[in-house]
Amino acid sequence: MSDDAPETAAPGAAAPEAAAQPVAVTAAAVLSPLGDRLDGFTASLLAGRSAVRMPSGDGSPDGGPLPVAALDDFVLATWAERHLAGHGETAALLRRVAGRAALPARTAACVALRAVLDAGLEPGGSWGEETALLVAGSNLALAHQAATVLGHHSSPGRLRASYALTHLDVDVVGTVSEVTGVRGEGWTVGGASASGTIALLQGARMIASGWAHRVLVVAAAAELSPVEAEAFRRTGAMAHETLRGTPERMCRPFDRDRQGFVRGEAAAAVLLESAAGARSRGAGVLAEIAGHGQRLDARRGTEPDARGQVAAMRAALRSAGLSAQDVDYVNAHGTGSVLGDEVEAASLREVFGERRSLRINSTKPLTGHCLSAAGLVEAVAVIGQLRAGSVHPNPNLDRPLDPGLPLAGTRAERHPMRTALSNSFAFGGVNASVVLRLPGTARDAAAPIHPNPDHT
Repeated sequence: MSDDAPETAAPGAAAPEAAAQPVAVTAAAVLSPLGDRLDGFTASLLAGRSAVRMPSGDGSPDGGPLPVAALDDFVLATWAERHLAGHGETAALLRRVAGRAALPARTAACVALRAVLDAGLEPGGSWGEETALLVAGSNLALAHQAATVLGHHSSPGRLRASYALTHLDVDVVGTVSEVTGVRGEGWTVGGASASGTIALLQGARMIASGWAHRVLVVAAAAELSPVEAEAFRRTGAMAHETLRGTPERMCRPFDRDRQGFVRGEAAAAVLLESAAGARSRGAGVLAEIAGHGQRLDARRGTEPDARGQVAAMRAALRSAGLSAQDVDYVNAHGTGSVLGDEVEAASLREVFGERRSLRINSTKPLTGHCLSAAGLVEAVAVIGQLRAGSVHPNPNLDRPLDPGLPLAGTRAERHPMRTALSNSFAFGGVNASVVLRLPGTARDAAAPIHPNPDHT
């Protein structure tokens, strides 16, 4: 699945065939305010349900509370009761290992276990010997670190020795490894807001190269302390001024009245295998990773660059052996930022033109921007929509920035599709795109998903 071939020509131009077989996704799990199972999460998206709220006493000291789609109701013990019935030893292990860890490690452990079970595997089984683990993100537990520093300043004697471990991102690797039994290679993969997508494509490369029989890719819920949240506000990247009475309308990707992103908290996990490996053990395949591309802008900072975005999307299409005409749906990075959306809209137009059969949306008005987890959470959202044969709405799209782009409207739309592209564009000039598609018979086999936010 090499993405080093020459650039493609105009949209629709012929592309070479893929260099390797697609990688199978045999499980996709999510932990979000919109749902903690794939079907329920997909149903909430199709219903256009937003998790964004305006909390009291949270966020910017200068600008007041900041909107957030937070995991306020997440309790590890409650999650274990719901998801691990009949797995008493695993539930006890989860509570013991992750119960006092920081939020990123707790969420990662839960969603990783859900993916393992959904893939038909038993935690701690021999399968873990030949399975690798990739954890998306860096600087994951910033709120935990800030609270610990402040607590140490006021009461030094109360500092827990375990903070030597809990402040490290590798604590997520160790926690997930212990509760699942994964013993192959493992590390963290950092790329700011593109971390989830980069971890996914690195996992696909490991499978395609034969480095691992399986790869468990996990994106933990990332925390911000009030300091990082205020810094984002001061850069102008974060929505905080208008529509405070209706926070669910504050994130407005590709709308002329956009004002910035809204933070979200969610975790996701997928299990990747070779298609042959999945078949050999009789595993169902939810989707395939058909191609991927990652490119840099060669400059520091927060401003996006259309050239890097276009290069990443075209590299992903080339590695899949596809042309732009073969893509049915694009999940845009679409944060709602003033400059970011304008640049991405131009990039999408350059790659795809004005194809009316294409649909483009952004998941962030519903989930919030899940930071380093965003790319993997959105990949799960793409899989859910592909299997449902419907795209979720852009609920706050009142005045499209570019009326020529085939943006999904304010209601869910039936849109049978086979192939999708998902984008993640991060600070530091990091651009990543991944092509996901239904396997041969998945379109017919997929169960219908109803746009009912209570459906689980």
